[in-house]
Amino acid sequence: MEALRMITMAFGIIPAQAVAVAAELGIVDHLVGGPRSAAELARATGTHAPSLYRLLRALATLEVLAEDAEGRFSSTTLGDTLRSDAPGSVRGAVIMAGDPTFTRACGDMGHSVRTGAPAFDHVFGAPFFDYLTRHPEAGAVFNGGMANFSELENPPIAASYDFPPRARVIDVGGGRGGFIAEVLKAHATLRGVLYDLPEVVRDAAYVRAAGVADRCEVRSGDFFASVPEGADVYVVKRILHDWADEQCVRLLKTLRRAMPQSGRVLAIDAVIAPAGMPDMGSVSDLLMMVVSPGRERTEDEFRQLYAAAGLRLTRVIPTPSSLSIVEGMPA
Repeated sequence: MEALRMITMAFGIIPAQAVAVAAELGIVDHLVGGPRSAAELARATGTHAPSLYRLLRALATLEVLAEDAEGRFSSTTLGDTLRSDAPGSVRGAVIMAGDPTFTRACGDMGHSVRTGAPAFDHVFGAPFFDYLTRHPEAGAVFNGGMANFSELENPPIAASYDFPPRARVIDVGGGRGGFIAEVLKAHATLRGVLYDLPEVVRDAAYVRAAGVADRCEVRSGDFFASVPEGADVYVVKRILHDWADEQCVRLLKTLRRAMPQSGRVLAIDAVIAPAGMPDMGSVSDLLMMVVSPGRERTEDEFRQLYAAAGLRLTRVIPTPSSLSIVEGMPA
């Protein structure tokens, strides 16, 4: 039994790629109108019908699809999560997971284990974010996947923290404004600032769509160099895990210089459980190891980062998502 479990784990790349291809082709989108045959789906997706049938049959075994006695396929409740317009859709995240920028880097994980360096750089000849800048198509897949994650996790995270009334909240590295928009929607007395690189905040789409643009200022700059001063709360969501300790301390020192003595930092990231306690964060940490100089961290490791930047960790707040809120204040 354990041998079968190990073999299943070792060949996990096959079902992972199967659902990624299904997501990329939009298979479930093509099934909204009802069951269709492999030949019909092949015409709709521009694929090879016999090969597509083999994919669909496997997806039925995985309970992503269902096959009827006439060889027609329909979606299941699980499969519906790949539908583009479904509430709770994970299509963008699944496409990202199956993209070569991730799969090729993960395939060279041994390089990271042997050398301590990101396998991504070894495979693609450039650091992860530099590569995405030079290859807009890969960048679009990554941005779409991360936006998908954010759409699912932002509302419960924003509701998990008791922000001070009438506080000024800066989302540092906040992208197009998904998280700060949810924070402002959930807390009507807050004022927000979206802060990221100029080319990123140029399209603050989520802020406008949420109807909170009148309470959210948009500012641009390099967060390693400076951030707007005097805010009550500085948020760094899914930022610290991208960077090595030295860069994290540099960023946190920038925040510390900008904030008043009463201010606080909220690092929103996975927090790995102490040694000996199973935690899926330790598995996702392997992805960080192969694609970046960063890592997922334990509470004690966050405490050390904060202390090195002149901050003290005050509490760790779990959320309904896979992320926690690591609160810090000036030491």
